[in-house]
Amino acid sequence: MSRNVRRTVHSDMEAVLSVFEAARQTMAASGNTTQWRNGYPSEASVLSDIEMDGSFVIVDNGQVVAYFAFLPSPEPTYSKIYDGQWTDDTKAYHVIHRIASFPQVHGIFKSIMDFCFSHEDNIRVDTHKDNRIMQHNIEKAGFVYCGIIHLANGEERLAYQKII
Repeated sequence: MSRNVRRTVHSDMEAVLSVFEAARQTMAASGNTTQWRNGYPSEASVLSDIEMDGSFVIVDNGQVVAYFAFLPSPEPTYSKIYDGQWTDDTKAYHVIHRIASFPQVHGIFKSIMDFCFSHEDNIRVDTHKDNRIMQHNIEKAGFVYCGIIHLANGEERLAYQKII
């Protein structure tokens, strides 16, 4: 296997959108039927991530197999946390958003964590309450559940943080 993480380029867009569609199908099949609906994440999401220098793909044997955004703080939706608190609310951090991969490719979450923690020692991530697959991966990677945050549209997300 020849896997590497690199910045997303505009010519990756079709492949990234295919990865998002595969992830939507995986979520729906696992009981998470309300996250990532109505075309989200979209091309505009990826373009925004690219503009912020935080858009990444994972390439396996020459093919884009996964996507994630790795963005510096502050994350506006993390300014208030409910029913808990951040492990550390003073240090700068990075946020991981929009993790998606083809279901037949394994070890993607570990590849993302290895990459992100090689660049930052304080990382936050959130996920939908019905996204059991992501919750399992986040907890397995050693993140601590911190509480609930609200997205700009008001939806709740479970929030986690890990500091190494």
